[in-house]
Amino acid sequence: MREDRGLLFLLCWDMKRYRIGMYGGKFLPLHKGHGYCIDVAANECETVYALLFWGGADEEKILREFPYVWLSHEERMNHLLTIAGHYHNVIAEEIDISALRKIDGSEDWDAETPLVRKICGGRLDAVYSSEESYSEYFARAYPEAVHRLVDVGRVHFPISGTIIRNMNSEEERQKWRI
Repeated sequence: MREDRGLLFLLCWDMKRYRIGMYGGKFLPLHKGHGYCIDVAANECETVYALLFWGGADEEKILREFPYVWLSHEERMNHLLTIAGHYHNVIAEEIDISALRKIDGSEDWDAETPLVRKICGGRLDAVYSSEESYSEYFARAYPEAVHRLVDVGRVHFPISGTIIRNMNSEEERQKWRI
């Protein structure tokens, strides 16, 4: 009887809170806060899709304003693949969104949703971010999924891509990059 409880404990030990999770971004640059969110998702999900969205209007604007953070989408994807390689359950993929812009040139997240669903196999159980402002879109795009907010107050890693891009020195920026 005692052995049965031990076996049950071991079987439950690796059970995850969610089956499929997704975390996406431009990753300009990929930094320790992104790594932390991927780590949280990897510990909570059986499978996590880390998605690099590239070719969007926001990305073009950032790269014009901050040319020193230039990393091609291939370089960012390689960084994301390296991080994913540290986990058995994280799959890194990229999505070219350049053809999915609205008439005014802005990004069309609703047009991206079917691509995300296709990569992730349809249903998502959790969508990860550190931005409360994404909740409305996530509720509409992935109504079956929990919007799992991670480190909204930037307590664990007090950093964001915007903060890094506005730093004065490359040395300062490098300490936050992965």
